[in-house]
Amino acid sequence: MTPDTSISTGKRIRMSRLIKEHSSACMVFAIDHGMTSPVFLRGLERTDDRIADAVAGGANVIMAGRGVAAQCAPRFGRGASLALMLTASAAKSSGGPVVTRIGGVDEALRLAADAVVVYVALEGDREGTMISFLSEVGEACAVHGMPLIAEAEYPDAYSGADGSGGDWGVDYLLRNARLCAELGADIIKVNWSGDASSFERIVVACDRPVVVAGGPVVPVDELLGRMELARSAGAIGCSVGRNVFEHETPQLLMRALSRIFEDGQSGKDARDELMDGMPKARRRAT
Repeated sequence: MTPDTSISTGKRIRMSRLIKEHSSACMVFAIDHGMTSPVFLRGLERTDDRIADAVAGGANVIMAGRGVAAQCAPRFGRGASLALMLTASAAKSSGGPVVTRIGGVDEALRLAADAVVVYVALEGDREGTMISFLSEVGEACAVHGMPLIAEAEYPDAYSGADGSGGDWGVDYLLRNARLCAELGADIIKVNWSGDASSFERIVVACDRPVVVAGGPVVPVDELLGRMELARSAGAIGCSVGRNVFEHETPQLLMRALSRIFEDGQSGKDARDELMDGMPKARRRAT
């Protein structure tokens, strides 16, 4: 397949919706966890409400599967872009978690998506299959003018309460992120590496726009402080799911995240604004 230069205009238009013109930020709300989490997560049962909260808080990209896209279709195209998931996580095997393909670029075009998303897990028994699928999607995206968001993350996003990735570490993220860039990713989502210095190495290695993954639910102070550090290291935004849809006030937390990446607020100032907006009873519980 040879890319049609006229179709690349479509990619440019879609990318302009994924990355906000006024702030150059990309604020992603991930709500695909019904296809990835080994257990049902609190907050997913009111999907349309959670998407509305996230968009009101500043999210401009919603990462979801085809079922959510159909259910919540009116939410898209009015300030929110659909990033369609092309992968899901199957049950663990002896070789670790298995990423399974569930869709393609043609379907994303039919659903009026502005991007497709592939979760990239390396170093397992099916690494070769994973790389081949990512390459196929990258080629199809180039042909059809569809942006590709690659999730260069640890093989098991649900291992460890702190999201540190255990034994995989920074070298794993560097390799994964660079591989995603070379196979055609337009935006790379990557786990927080633990500090600003190592995260900056990943950003530089990608040479692509990078958004930082929210990871497991952590205290608000920790989350917002991490986002400030990621911004200082070159991240243009974040892709957060659990920390937003499991929060008592999802809209306010999404707004706090947006303040950091769009307005340059510190994590502390963003938290103070969040707390000021919360009802007193909930303030005490946070």
